[in-house]
Amino acid sequence: MHTVFLTIHVLLAIGVIGLVLMQQGKGADAGAAFGSGSSATVFGAGGSGSFLTRMTTALATLFFVTSLALAVIAANRGGDSDSVVDRAAPAAEQADPAGTAGDSDLPADEGASGSGATGGDSESDGDLPPIEE
Repeated sequence: MHTVFLTIHVLLAIGVIGLVLMQQGKGADAGAAFGSGSSATVFGAGGSGSFLTRMTTALATLFFVTSLALAVIAANRGGDSDSVVDRAAPAAEQADPAGTAGDSDLPADEGASGSGATGGDSESDGDLPPIEE
């Protein structure tokens, strides 16, 4: 249902844009008076005002209706969230939140603390004395 309304909504938006671009501005009549072309005779003697205005009004009204329908559908969707923030982290990141399991730069004997780089052995590095203030 959501996809149907969204497709109709996009088509209506394209239609409204097209109709607005086809309409003439208020200054176009002055140009026609000086011989720059026919005065909108394609749409009949009444000009393009009434037909295009009515079509634009109809499409704009349908556009607003589909906007409201999409808002109601989105509000009633329930717990379905497409937000990245609401998604759960992958299982590998949940098991090791610090991200130390995937560190492939460190050799296997050094561990996460990097004790091999200081020259000490790994058993004594874990037992550091408390900092005295």
